[in-house]
Amino acid sequence: MTDVPTIPIGQTVDAGIQWLIDHAGGLFDAVSAALFFLVNLVYGVLAAPPSFVLIAILCVIAAWSTRNVGTTVSVALAFLLVDSMQLWHQMLQTLSIVVLAASIAIAIGVPLGTLAAKSAKTSLVVRPVLDFMQTLPVFVYLVPAVFFFGIGVVPGIVSTTVFAIPPAVRLTELGIRQVDGETVEAARAFGARPNQVLREVELPLAVPSIMAGINQVIMLALSMVVVAGLVGAEGLGGVVVEGVTQLNIGTAFEGGLAVVILAVYLDRITSIAGRSRRKRRKDRLVPFRRFGTRRDLSPEPSEDLVATQ
Repeated sequence: MTDVPTIPIGQTVDAGIQWLIDHAGGLFDAVSAALFFLVNLVYGVLAAPPSFVLIAILCVIAAWSTRNVGTTVSVALAFLLVDSMQLWHQMLQTLSIVVLAASIAIAIGVPLGTLAAKSAKTSLVVRPVLDFMQTLPVFVYLVPAVFFFGIGVVPGIVSTTVFAIPPAVRLTELGIRQVDGETVEAARAFGARPNQVLREVELPLAVPSIMAGINQVIMLALSMVVVAGLVGAEGLGGVVVEGVTQLNIGTAFEGGLAVVILAVYLDRITSIAGRSRRKRRKDRLVPFRRFGTRRDLSPEPSEDLVATQ
């Protein structure tokens, strides 16, 4: 029986990481300094007003988005509960990491998803990479981040960003590909250039799918922030990790409850913002839909026809 040859994948990865550390250490230091500055900037903005003022601002955002008194009252009570548990500053630290990591993930994922929707070759290359990223265990993201950036909040931001990118890419590509072809052809018939079609027709109609991707980015970022507490990231993740390691069930439960409150709030706000934006932009697309096909040439299109397109 012949021996199966050993492929030194692990040794190759170790050598590659060590080579990057030796030859690109300055780059990693610069990235670390920039991320540390940005997360402190976001935290400084959030922590500047007193807690009750920021709670009032969050309630105003909820009231403007939902137009629902019950939801607004629930938001106020939920954040007052977080403040009463003495976890307000930890929640702001977590929110700062989520805002920064999700913003970077969206800034990378949405353009990449748009490019994948427009290019079959790009989609063919991106798809297996996204499959690999989504199936990779979350703890694996922390290992190279710690090697490159050390212990603290920066590896938490980096690993959270990388972990949260796939849904932004996938759902942006899906939303653009599902845009009604007749509407796109009508826009082109009116003389719209490809960039105008993308900006004024495809992206607005893909907003629900893109916002669903943003929701998933936020949820994955929050889940990864808790895991990143293992490598020294501050915030609610550190509270949960401290409670688990010290077998303090109450502390872990309070930290988890604060994470849930923050996640639900961000999820509701972003989902409602996506629906309201879609409604506003649909009015701008009515001329395209009205004259897009032969059956649309009536002076006033039927509501059913507009809804289906």
